[in-house]
Amino acid sequence: MINGVIIKKLNKYKDERGWLAEIFREDEGGFKPAMSYVSVTNPGVVRGPHEHVKQSDCFVFVGPGDFELYLWDRRGGSETNGEHVKIKVGEKNLSMVIVPPGVVHGYKCVSKCPAYCINLPDKLYKGKNKKQEVDEIRWEDEKKSLYVIK
Repeated sequence: MINGVIIKKLNKYKDERGWLAEIFREDEGGFKPAMSYVSVTNPGVVRGPHEHVKQSDCFVFVGPGDFELYLWDRRGGSETNGEHVKIKVGEKNLSMVIVPPGVVHGYKCVSKCPAYCINLPDKLYKGKNKKQEVDEIRWEDEKKSLYVIK
């Protein structure tokens, strides 16, 4: 595993109404979201890879649909610098994943249906009132990128 990445297996609590899963608790680990959004990714589509300089992402993968999540550690002083991890997340493996700054990340929808991802990053997109630069290094735009999602 990559140092500083948190992967939490989510539990489904089912009853006759359906199910629920706790995705965030402030008493677990000190992570504090600043905003949230949901994205829907069509089958076969890749998002990323990219990384953030200051922002951590808190991805929630609960379905419908499944992803292959790719992570690469680029942090200079990290014990796991240079490591790469690929895991399947989503409907078949409900997961919450916190990705710290300097870890390149991206995912691909590998299900036959669109897949949903909720993100609760700890920084506002484009800062307060959307007046700052976006905190992203977009590796998918690099022709000779070391970070490829297949």
